Amino acid sequence: MKGINRNNLIGYACGIISGMTYGFNPLFAMPLINNGASVESILFFRYGLSALILFAFTLISKQRLNVNIKQIGVLIILGLLFTASSTFLFEAYKYIASGLATTLIFIFPIFVALLMMFLGVFPTLQVWLSVIICFAGVVVMTQFSESQTIAIEGVVLSLGSALAYAIFIVIINHNKTIQNISNNIITFYTMIVGSTIFLARIIFCGNPITTGLESNTAWINLLGLAILPTIISTSTLAISTRKIGATKASVLSVFEPITAILAGALAFNEPITTNIIIGISLSMSAVVFMILSAKK
Repeated sequence: MKGINRNNLIGYACGIISGMTYGFNPLFAMPLINNGASVESILFFRYGLSALILFAFTLISKQRLNVNIKQIGVLIILGLLFTASSTFLFEAYKYIASGLATTLIFIFPIFVALLMMFLGVFPTLQVWLSVIICFAGVVVMTQFSESQTIAIEGVVLSLGSALAYAIFIVIINHNKTIQNISNNIITFYTMIVGSTIFLARIIFCGNPITTGLESNTAWINLLGLAILPTIISTSTLAISTRKIGATKASVLSVFEPITAILAGALAFNEPITTNIIIGISLSMSAVVFMILSAKK
């Protein structure tokens, strides 16, 4: 593949992994929500388990957790943004179908491109075409035959999740204060901020923390949330963003809805329709086009 250097290859690979692992959110989250667990409890344990796993990893790999005051400020902002994105996404599942929520969230690559333009970084025509074709593919994928009721609350929450996620990506890519912090450390502090926020919300609301989480299956789902769409997805997203830029990394998140739809078909017997096949083909074509047209 002429014009693709080693950093680009790593960036594209990590972007694909990030998108695929983030796409497992509905697979692990929906059974917990349907079982009566609150969003606050799910996300508290998700972030808390993630932080514990990452802390153990830093000890084993002998990484230092030291950060300065300026870096702490940026890391807190990243934690707040990631927390907001997760909260809005999980709340949106209560109002609209997960497929529609996924489609709306995939607007975030457009948000990323616009934010980067505001910062003076202009995506190429190839990248813009990839964004548009990918989004078209996602729209086609989620056009189910049955009628769906669209609640405005779910739409607003999904768009809020997309915007928060876009800002999160742009800060990782563009902020020089944290450029020397490893991706695992960024993820660790992001999870610490998130778990602290959700613990405070649980205490303030006075809700039982383990409601709907009593079974072994529930804890397996929580562990799945902590590892796949949290630790692996966030760490690989940070790598991808730093290697190939925020806009290209966000385009690769098309693997989120693809993974979510395929996982739903396998786990919940949801049908694989002609629209899904066409949508996946469009999206994959856009990704291949973007990678092949990349410059050093």
